[in-house]
Amino acid sequence: MIVALLRHGRTEWNDARRLQGRADVPLSAAGRAQVRAWCLPADLASARFVASPLARAAETAQLLAGAAPAIEPDLVEMDWGQWEGETFTSLRETVGAAFAAAEARGLDFRPPGGESPRDVQRRVTRWFARIAGEAGPIVAVTHNGVLRALLAQLTGWQMLGKPPVRLARDCAHLMEVAPTGAVYATAWNVPLRAQPDLTAPIAPARPPAA
Repeated sequence: MIVALLRHGRTEWNDARRLQGRADVPLSAAGRAQVRAWCLPADLASARFVASPLARAAETAQLLAGAAPAIEPDLVEMDWGQWEGETFTSLRETVGAAFAAAEARGLDFRPPGGESPRDVQRRVTRWFARIAGEAGPIVAVTHNGVLRALLAQLTGWQMLGKPPVRLARDCAHLMEVAPTGAVYATAWNVPLRAQPDLTAPIAPARPPAA
């Protein structure tokens, strides 16, 4: 079964680079316009839609599907605990060495009162096991923290240093889910925006001189 994972559209907190975590921040006007410009691959035309319970993900799915999605709690964003609403810049300035030490833990990075990427992996694995064997395809709208944790799980990246794949915006990430619940990435960064046809002739800016 194919599962396409998407990050939700933009929010005002995204644009301010604030850590959203479980804060239920809605899509911004720019985020709604962003999602309306997306076009899913043709082989996902019959997909059913599921989403994280947070408004920004559920609204993204509804804009794409034209109907309310099924809600999947295991797709919710990583819990940033006491650091929710902060930026990485502010945390490096105010928390200092303790924040650097937390970052150095990689998959076991855990904000005070929050969860780690390894915790996220466990619940996403649980969700994949639950849907294994269902009829597909499925489009799942989730969050950047969830996608990064899944990338780490499927590639062996320990979340230290640069990731093996840069997860781009306005893209879907395609997974094959076996009946056993095993998950395999089949394509990262499948564009959701129409690409210009670079082979088409370009019309002249003005008529040629007679």
